[in-house]
Amino acid sequence: MDVNVAAAAACAIAGLGVGLTAAIAFRWSEREQSRGSRSGNGRRTGSASTVNSPLQDSALPPGVDTVLSVLRSCAIVLGDGDEVVKASSAAYAMGLVRGGAVAVEPMLALARATRRDGEIRQVELDVPRPGVARAGEPLAVSVRVAPLGSRLVLVLVEDLTERRRIEAVRRDFVANVSHELKTPVGALSLLSEAVADAADDPEAVQRFAGRMQIEATRLASLVQEIIDLSRVQDDRLQMEPEPVAVDELIAEAIDRCRQQAAAKQIHIAAGGIAGLHLHGDRGQLAAALGNLVENAVNYSPPRTRVAIATRRIASAAAIGEADGELIEISVTDQGIGISEKDRERIFERFYRVDPARSRATGGTGLGLSIVKHVAASHGGTVSVWSVEGQGSTFTVRLPAGQSPAPDAAHSFDSSTPTPLPAPEARS
Repeated sequence: MDVNVAAAAACAIAGLGVGLTAAIAFRWSEREQSRGSRSGNGRRTGSASTVNSPLQDSALPPGVDTVLSVLRSCAIVLGDGDEVVKASSAAYAMGLVRGGAVAVEPMLALARATRRDGEIRQVELDVPRPGVARAGEPLAVSVRVAPLGSRLVLVLVEDLTERRRIEAVRRDFVANVSHELKTPVGALSLLSEAVADAADDPEAVQRFAGRMQIEATRLASLVQEIIDLSRVQDDRLQMEPEPVAVDELIAEAIDRCRQQAAAKQIHIAAGGIAGLHLHGDRGQLAAALGNLVENAVNYSPPRTRVAIATRRIASAAAIGEADGELIEISVTDQGIGISEKDRERIFERFYRVDPARSRATGGTGLGLSIVKHVAASHGGTVSVWSVEGQGSTFTVRLPAGQSPAPDAAHSFDSSTPTPLPAPEARS
């Protein structure tokens, strides 16, 4: 009997110990989860939902949490002590909230003013970019602050950086177009007056008429390139893709520049792999390659060479695609070259490396911009290698297309025994 009592007592003590251990473990688990929720407050930036702060969601009015989770703007809810009650992950990603507090002082001042008088405020601010590596140009944001209940303040932030950049590009484009159009139009007006004044001098009339023809050609070229650029930038305009022979594109580009090249005794050499085909809009591809060859001729000194080289490469080695092949077309010149600071901007509209030479050659500053957009619209890229005084190589890489009929690839050369070195050897 004593043995049974002792055994029962032992079982009761063991059960009590297990229960106490489980309770302690449960409380410890709750504490760790709460601590993890608080410490992860400023780290979760990948989710579109809002992120909790040390205060619980019960501090928010019913339904507010759901509304904040679907807003496109960054959302921050501040308590009466300026603490962050709720914030979207984008607010952390943009660096607006750090360590459970608003990191932008002007934004915090707006929230305090709204808390005092209850008025809705909206301003545009420039805030520093998050992270040391991205420091530089600030983020442009629109901040709207409104009271939320009796003690909370709602801050909505919209990123305007990209919108401002597009507006600046549009303003520059309009200003540049106006300037470029005024030059030939003004010249035509002056030349027409000169022709009228020299009506009795046939030689002067002929000379002025020649100048008028040059300015009219420049004006027509500018208008056409503006139209071409507008077309390749307009996503609503559908391309008319078809198999395009690279050899034919090269022949058209050479023929387009034959007169300018002959006047400067520049020899255009074509070599590489024949029989290659692309799949795309023939007109756009011809304009892009023609612009590259024309640029090479215009910016090369007399009695030099311009080389056009073609080859087939694996796409994974060029633009990171897993399979497929690319057609690479390189245009190399022995011209003035491009400085490092200019290489970063040469694909911008109306940007010129040498404005004086562009005026002399009739360049519009739109050719390389058209090349860039054509390459992008066909799923390809364009790059440049250049050294001042040694020349430049522009390389377009585009997805390979199917040949209309089986055609064995073979090497070809366009009647020039000594083309320039291959572009890959110069880069």
